[in-house]
Amino acid sequence: MIRSQSSGRSAAPAFLALACVGFVATAPAAQAGDLEPAADASKEAAPAEGESDQDHVVVTGARNEQAGPKATAKVVDTPRSVVVLPKDVIEQTGSVTLADALRTVPGITFGAAEGGNPVGDRPFIRGFDSQGSTFVDGVRDIGAQSRETFAVEQVQVVRGSDSTLGGRGSAGGSINIITKLPVQGDFVRATASLGTDDYKRATIDLNQDLGSTIGLRIAAMYHDQDFAGREAIWAKRWGVAPSLTLGLGTDTRLTLGYYYLQTEELPDSGIPYLYTIGNAPGTGEIYSEPAMGDYTAANGVSGRVDRDTFYGLKSRDFRDTTTHQATLRVEHDFGGVTLRNSARYSFNSQAYIFTQPDDQQGNVYNTGQVWRRANTRYGYAEALSNQTDLYGVFNTGSIKHSFAVGAELSWEKARRGTYAVNAGSATARCNTLGLSRFNCTSAFSANPNDPWVNYANDTVGSPQTPITKNAHSAETQNDAHTVSVYGFDTITLLPQLLLNVGLRFDRFTSKVTPGLAAGAATTFSLERTDELFNWQAGLVFKPTRTTSLYASYATSATPPNSLLGEGQEGNSLGTTNTPAAVALLDSLKVEKSKSYEVGAKAALFDNQLSLSLAAFQTDTDNARVTGPNNTVEFIGTRRIRGIEFNANGNVTPWLNLFGGYSHLDPVITDGGFTALTAAATGLQPARAVLVPSVNTGRQAPQTARDSFTLWATVKPTTGLSIGGGAFYMSRVFGGYADNRTATQNAAGVVTVNPATKVLVRSVPDYWRFDARIGYAINDRIDLSVNVQNLTNKTYYPQAFTAHYAAIAPGRSAFATLGIKF
Repeated sequence: MIRSQSSGRSAAPAFLALACVGFVATAPAAQAGDLEPAADASKEAAPAEGESDQDHVVVTGARNEQAGPKATAKVVDTPRSVVVLPKDVIEQTGSVTLADALRTVPGITFGAAEGGNPVGDRPFIRGFDSQGSTFVDGVRDIGAQSRETFAVEQVQVVRGSDSTLGGRGSAGGSINIITKLPVQGDFVRATASLGTDDYKRATIDLNQDLGSTIGLRIAAMYHDQDFAGREAIWAKRWGVAPSLTLGLGTDTRLTLGYYYLQTEELPDSGIPYLYTIGNAPGTGEIYSEPAMGDYTAANGVSGRVDRDTFYGLKSRDFRDTTTHQATLRVEHDFGGVTLRNSARYSFNSQAYIFTQPDDQQGNVYNTGQVWRRANTRYGYAEALSNQTDLYGVFNTGSIKHSFAVGAELSWEKARRGTYAVNAGSATARCNTLGLSRFNCTSAFSANPNDPWVNYANDTVGSPQTPITKNAHSAETQNDAHTVSVYGFDTITLLPQLLLNVGLRFDRFTSKVTPGLAAGAATTFSLERTDELFNWQAGLVFKPTRTTSLYASYATSATPPNSLLGEGQEGNSLGTTNTPAAVALLDSLKVEKSKSYEVGAKAALFDNQLSLSLAAFQTDTDNARVTGPNNTVEFIGTRRIRGIEFNANGNVTPWLNLFGGYSHLDPVITDGGFTALTAAATGLQPARAVLVPSVNTGRQAPQTARDSFTLWATVKPTTGLSIGGGAFYMSRVFGGYADNRTATQNAAGVVTVNPATKVLVRSVPDYWRFDARIGYAINDRIDLSVNVQNLTNKTYYPQAFTAHYAAIAPGRSAFATLGIKF
């Protein structure tokens, strides 16, 4: 539906009215031999003095599987692929961001900011964009962000269609970040790190038993660094996460928490691709990779693009973010059943001017030049979620049930605008004026210190003008609210046979209010409601108590406007109120996926080592593409097949492993059509002809066919630990283009000229190696040294659909002093 309304920022009284309602955090999963969800983390004792968490890795027990009330069985008895990334691995690998941590999990790649997608974490799981399927303590964490690890206890990755568990989206899986909350006992853990490239980091994790069942925990962090092998780039941030639990260790508990993170950085603009479809030399399939190293442009200009080449501008580029999360959780145990009422209020703001090198006009190869396009954005996303869960166990005769039922309400709002920046887009961009104003630069000798200033327009003699935000009335706002109910049950049919089922219903309503158009007195809103039903079912056979074989089926549903403009929307509501837009709004469809999976799991060595193997297929329908009549249709399909192997835990008391291997066959089975225009001839007008998309039958972008990760830690003697990591990623594709054309004769007969070349934008495969050595001087003091990218490998962790690829830092090292008391 469409309705008109005045433009402007809307108030949110509902947010304030509900801000005192309880909040969500997760409860631990079951112990290895039990089906019941385990007691809450607040009832667990801290490690005894002198003990390390790694000495007590319990890969399928309550200690390290805080999977939440919806997890009705321990991981070994859950019929789907689940990876638990523990805090020990996060710390040992030197992972200070979520992106750092997830690179240790096979099968996850990262996409770049593109197509209106804001800068932030954009993980792809099993070939699907999971930016909107990231959760913190079981609650959806909306808004584009670059997340930190200082307050993270562990990260859980659930793979496969996952809307039953998390709601909308989650076609390839979801990511759940478990945060640090109070536990029983007293401890303080502080670290200070110094390293190359001005690396500085300090953290503290304090847990204090205040008596009378009151627990306090405070995690805090300060971080400042440059980046190895990259000129000019830096990042600085600080954060704090206090939490308080009343009734710690009792049947009735109340937990209050707050999380704050502030970041500042000069964002990295990466390296542009060398070719476009118009200038790629040769015929056939041509790979366009980042323009790194020596090359000669078509006009004869030669040079070298070094690894540290940075095309951004210190005088213009920046990125600032702020995150607030306020939490409140109330829960009570009724014997074997727990009732939890939870709520979260979150506010994330982001502002940036980010240089996107290249404009796909051929400058990089034709003339050896790069246009410095200014991608700009400012805005915020806020949400209030309230969740009530009832979970526990009961018996019906000889059949045992481990169940969870619940309901969720959420209100979400995202508002965004842009800065008034003139980067010369109205001119030839790399003409004399563009070069003189530093809107364009040499591909070989870019200078981030160029004295760029903003001009009012693209004419000679135009005045300089400050960078300002565009009018408030020009900002776009997205609103949404969701009502959900769900239920899960793990049914023990026989001691060796378990049935896992889950159902979820979501009513998702979203609305977009575009910015006020020039000359208009009022704006308008486009609104749509979708009702989503998802389910999952799996059968588990247990040959032994600590092994299982399983088969499962699960669905997911991604409705239009699912990301509220805070990610790349392949199926948006639109921003116009023309008759065609109204008709399209009514015809939009929910993109649906279904996953089939079989696998085997084992918890070995007294639950010290977890092994899993899975084979799967995920099919997606209703993707939004161009149809054969040159209109939007929902006929696009994808198919992802693959196998995954994962290992996590202690092989021996002196050897710990974390990692695995993933092989995917990600295919766009139907990419729709592409319109070609046959130019007018004589009396014949120009005509459009539809041809199958170049994407059809090709490997899905942003997805590696093969990936391997391994982090190993050896303890040869008391106090000494030696760690090493090996990480492999096969070639990742950004996008495809071909040079098919259409012509017509005087009679109006249209001929499609077949492609002579297909351009494949991609980044090559790579191996990366890390190393660490640590020594515990005594029970309270330890030292460690991490070396990342040991071989100084030049590689690209993100492939843009067009324009550029992100480049990874070079070799770096840092030493860390840890103190606990």
